[in-house]
Amino acid sequence: KKRAAELRDEILFKQPESSNEGDCPICFLPLSLDQTKSTMMTCCSKVICGGCYHSNEVRIFEEKLKSTCPFCRHPAPTSEEENEENIMKRVELNDPAAMVQMSLRRYEAGDYDSAFKFVKKSAELGDAGAHYHLSCLFGEGKGVENDRKKEVYHLEQAAIGGHPIARYNIGIEEEENGRMDRAVKHWIIAAKLGHDYSLDNLKVCFRGGLVTKEDFAAALRAHQAAVDATKSP
Repeated sequence: KKRAAELRDEILFKQPESSNEGDCPICFLPLSLDQTKSTMMTCCSKVICGGCYHSNEVRIFEEKLKSTCPFCRHPAPTSEEENEENIMKRVELNDPAAMVQMSLRRYEAGDYDSAFKFVKKSAELGDAGAHYHLSCLFGEGKGVENDRKKEVYHLEQAAIGGHPIARYNIGIEEEENGRMDRAVKHWIIAAKLGHDYSLDNLKVCFRGGLVTKEDFAAALRAHQAAVDATKSP
């Protein structure tokens, strides 16, 4: 059991190369963790950065074109019903991102059983965001029985997949359990992915002598680099 725990920690504390948000499929710049700065297209499930989305809108306006997706050029949906139809078409193609979107829609509508069904399938396909939302459902006991063990498992799977909020939340739990050394490790990893709250916590830990000057400086530099990488030259 001890060796199994050690092996799990090796996987858990490995720094992901990038966040689960991935890159914009048009300009190939990393997507911001701030999801208000990007748009998910229901026709193709591609997440487009704000700059590319805006450029497409300008092109459509100047050339007097019909509104289309910046990536696949599918005609823009004209109603919420059409949006949902587009998502379901992607779900039927086993698109994990579309499954997460459909799960969130069902959750907001109060249909927790369907929300669980869609996000569970997406998590099985390896989507880090799906693991995060699945963890939330197990924690809330909505659409499935409350299960603390599964809640933690899926939260960790999300963190391993580069989900900064999942990583931050694990750090908070470790802090509450008095395991600050593990909490700090999680916040360093999340900060290096560009997560602001994790960096804020590290600042407090640094002032309290819980983080070395070298580790804090490295996290600060990596955080800035991750944020800068999302900006167009």
